Amino acid sequence: MKSANSKPPVVPRKYINRQKYNNDMCKEPVKVFCRLRPMVHSNDISCIKIISDTSLIIAPVESTNNHVTNKAIQTSFSHIFGPNDSQQEVFNVVALPLIENLINGKNSFLFTYGVTGSGKTYTMSGNMHDMGIMPRSLDVIFNSISSCQTKKFIFKPDKLNGFNIQSETDALLDRQNELQKFVSHNGKVTMSKADGDDNDVLKLSNESQTLDVDKDNAFAVFVTYIEVYNNSVYDLLEENEGKIKTLQSKIIREDGNRNMYVHGCTEIEVKSSKEAFEVFQRGQYKRHIAYTNLNAESSRSHSVFTIRLVQAPLDKEGEQVVQDKRVISISQLSLVDLAGSERTNRSKNTGQRLREAGNINNSLMTLRTCLEILRENQIQGTNKIVPYRDSKLTHLCKNFFDGEGSVRMIICVNPSIDDYDETIQVLKFAEFSQEVQVTNSSNLKLDLGYTPGRRQANKMFKEAKNRLENAGQSGAGDLEVDLGLVYSLGGPFPELELTNPHNDEIITALMRFLELRIQKRNILQEDLKQKQANFRNMLVKIEQGHVSLKIENSMLKATNDQQQKKISALEAHICNTEAQVDTLLYRLNSANDLIRHMKQELKNKDMLLNQRTIDKQRVREKYSNKIQEETDKMGKELESKLRRQRELLQNQMKEKEDKLKLVKEILSSKENINVNEKLESKGTIQIEGEVKMPTTAGITIITPATNSESTTLIPTSNITTKVVSTVKYEDSNDFRLSRKERIPVVNLRYRRSQSAERWIDHRPPGLVPVGTILQPFIRNKQSVRQLTDPKDITTRASRYCLVTQEQDTDGELETKLYKGDILPTSGGGAQVVFNDMEHLKQVSPVARRKRHSYLSPENDVGSQKNCCDSKGNDSKKARI
Repeated sequence: MKSANSKPPVVPRKYINRQKYNNDMCKEPVKVFCRLRPMVHSNDISCIKIISDTSLIIAPVESTNNHVTNKAIQTSFSHIFGPNDSQQEVFNVVALPLIENLINGKNSFLFTYGVTGSGKTYTMSGNMHDMGIMPRSLDVIFNSISSCQTKKFIFKPDKLNGFNIQSETDALLDRQNELQKFVSHNGKVTMSKADGDDNDVLKLSNESQTLDVDKDNAFAVFVTYIEVYNNSVYDLLEENEGKIKTLQSKIIREDGNRNMYVHGCTEIEVKSSKEAFEVFQRGQYKRHIAYTNLNAESSRSHSVFTIRLVQAPLDKEGEQVVQDKRVISISQLSLVDLAGSERTNRSKNTGQRLREAGNINNSLMTLRTCLEILRENQIQGTNKIVPYRDSKLTHLCKNFFDGEGSVRMIICVNPSIDDYDETIQVLKFAEFSQEVQVTNSSNLKLDLGYTPGRRQANKMFKEAKNRLENAGQSGAGDLEVDLGLVYSLGGPFPELELTNPHNDEIITALMRFLELRIQKRNILQEDLKQKQANFRNMLVKIEQGHVSLKIENSMLKATNDQQQKKISALEAHICNTEAQVDTLLYRLNSANDLIRHMKQELKNKDMLLNQRTIDKQRVREKYSNKIQEETDKMGKELESKLRRQRELLQNQMKEKEDKLKLVKEILSSKENINVNEKLESKGTIQIEGEVKMPTTAGITIITPATNSESTTLIPTSNITTKVVSTVKYEDSNDFRLSRKERIPVVNLRYRRSQSAERWIDHRPPGLVPVGTILQPFIRNKQSVRQLTDPKDITTRASRYCLVTQEQDTDGELETKLYKGDILPTSGGGAQVVFNDMEHLKQVSPVARRKRHSYLSPENDVGSQKNCCDSKGNDSKKARI
């Protein structure tokens, strides 16, 4: 993982499919550490046993003895901290190497994971008496860079996850604006509450730890503090203006180097560990913490405290930072305190707490899913998409797992038997997380060609210069300066021997010699200053050109290294692509062969289909000719049959006329002889009369009329219908409707059930009861007097019987039963198709008379007769 402008090369380092193309870079597994918290109560039972510094056993209560049963599970980690291990030991093993990476320009990621109440926040932050990883990290960082920090606002964030270098003038102006803002906000300048009040500051250890840093670099520390609450990102250091106290949700973006950052997040420059911890406490007050059944101060959000160390080399004189953004190196250490996973059946959360727990568990599940897919891609060589965007937490940490950097995990475990189910899931997740490989960030430094140790040399030079200036102002001559090694002021002093104090010549000569020596020394000093100035100007020009060439050379080297890596990656990609192309060509050839084979099969099947079509056509033509022949033959037979039937009917008509004449003669002779007995013979009698049949709405009554079929539509009221019926006294008498008279009113899809036949016995009011011995017998009947709805007959029965009474020509009462099938119509109504009629007549007894020869002997006086006219395939007889 690379932060924005984290290395000197000018060309931004873009990582496209880093996991695929950076195989030549050094990779290391995710290191997982396990920490057991002490028991809350002395009588609690532990389900975990530590067997070494790297292994432990978790088992139920019955398996925690010396012997391990089948239920016990052994897990291994990089290091295991017992309940008695101090915060300092945890920091030295886990966090101190990450601080070294931070100072050396590398990125690191450390997070705590575990169930609620397992000690994650205590491990990360500590308490007022024993500090955790975060404040100890700040202490080590500022102890190491204390003498190398720049003044405030020399490095200024550019709001795009990078930094700019300001001149001393611009930085001074920003410092003044900050001071004025502070004074206007508070009313007066007040000292920090750290001088005498240490109540809100963690107790630091007496042994201050330091790490080696590059003294020729200038350092600045920036901190950010955010939280992920209900899958939304909030800035805990944001200063709310006015009365608005609610935090605004932030968005996660990707910078120019494909690193994730929170856009618009407040980034504060701090100059001491104390100031940094005060900033942390200010954000801690805004964090979402609530009381639950499992923890009195349960974290309801994931917090991310990021320390960013910005460093840049000093100029050749060791005084100012090089005014070039390309030489800035940015490294960061992200300390993440994850919220604890919890079960609702234990925490008993409701309402807002339940919604928070659901979001926490979803984000932790997404983190676990991402690590599982990463491990699967690395072990099996697959290229599945890792769902970083399913959660804000994983989206923010994407560049650590998919980019460059060191990743460390601390599993906090509560060894109590009550947390056995949750603990075993946490340990399983931590164990397989150790198989995930992450790319370790490289440490490339830009060599500007400056002399090492220039900061210390400049410091010594300033101290010597101050001593010289102080010595010249005080007039003290005790400063020894050997100028004879550089310049010569002339020959030695003349040998003069002073024997008399009044010898003026010797004193005058000595004075002249000294004056010349002093004059020569002044000339040499002026010349030396001039040469020094000229030499310095020349060195400055040479140094400037040399620095430019060094920067360009370093840039070219870095670009060359990147190009070489890219070429290697592209070569590997080309090899893989060629292998894939070969595979695809093989598959393409196989597919082409299969296509050819299938085309041949399709062609053969088409030929078979064409042959079958031809055969069918031949068979159709053959049978159509036969059908035509049979049709012609049947037509001829039908014509001959119709001719014979017409002749027969004509003969019958003639016989009927003869019989009518005979009836007239009988009537004229006033003999009371039953006409039915005299006219019983083969032939037809046309009966014409009026039948009064009451019907209901929506019922169509179809009655057989003549030897061809006729229909009578009965309206929705009681009417009198004239029925002209021809009764045949022949075998197999059928009633048929002509094609012109067929009415498509029946629902063609209706099929009447023949198994359960029920009758509607319709007997209109006013019928005269006939007390004869022979009565019509109908099974499963329902007698009704009036029909008002079609459903009365369609839902109740499948057969219909209508009973009517009238007087014949002799004044005798005759009863007729019209029977038919009930069929539903397409419009939702019902229709009745009459296909049978029974004719009941009671003949009064009369005196026995002499029988005529033309009457049948079966017609006895006083007998009662049934006249039937039925439609069917069997032979029917009717007696009138």
